[in-house]
Amino acid sequence: MHLTKEDIENTERVKRLNIINSVSGIKPANLIGTISANNEPNLAIFSSVVHLGSNPALLGFIMRPKGEVRRHTYENICDNGMYTINHVHESFVEQAHYTSVKFEKDESEFDKCRLTEEYLFDFKAPFVKESKLKLGMKFVQEVPIQINGTTLIIGEIMHLIVPDEAVNDQGYIDLASLGDVGISGLNSYYTLKKTAQHPYARVSNLPDFS
Repeated sequence: MHLTKEDIENTERVKRLNIINSVSGIKPANLIGTISANNEPNLAIFSSVVHLGSNPALLGFIMRPKGEVRRHTYENICDNGMYTINHVHESFVEQAHYTSVKFEKDESEFDKCRLTEEYLFDFKAPFVKESKLKLGMKFVQEVPIQINGTTLIIGEIMHLIVPDEAVNDQGYIDLASLGDVGISGLNSYYTLKKTAQHPYARVSNLPDFS
């Protein structure tokens, strides 16, 4: 298959959406937990979480255009400035997927999808108890992306929770051992398998690829 820019623009909407959401490859599956000023919890699946820096420890994610659809995650982050990022594992993929349903503001995805709210360290946002790797985030900046109306939400890691046995002496986290999953497109999920680990790349240790 070969699609030009014009072909992409003329492709039927849902098919185009599926193709373009898949071409970036496997993306991380995360549940973002928030709570409103009225103490209404919210949970939503995102596949756009990215590393932005280690000092300070920053992560970003993309919020879709606000438009006519209410973005409860965004509203709640604006309310209290705190949110959580929780890795999705094989054991609760289906529940995580259905947090994308457009529930009403006062309907909790935790309740609807049978996931468990967990409040730790007096942190003002709910973690997902079922997740083994979870992060407490403090909102620090939003960056509007004018070309399509999306927004990059940037947060700093305030709490990082992961089982000791999943972290080696150098700090590498074995995501496969946690049962992490990734997303392709909008609704295809893949398990992770560690296939290799190489040393930090330097000219001095460049292999002979011939």
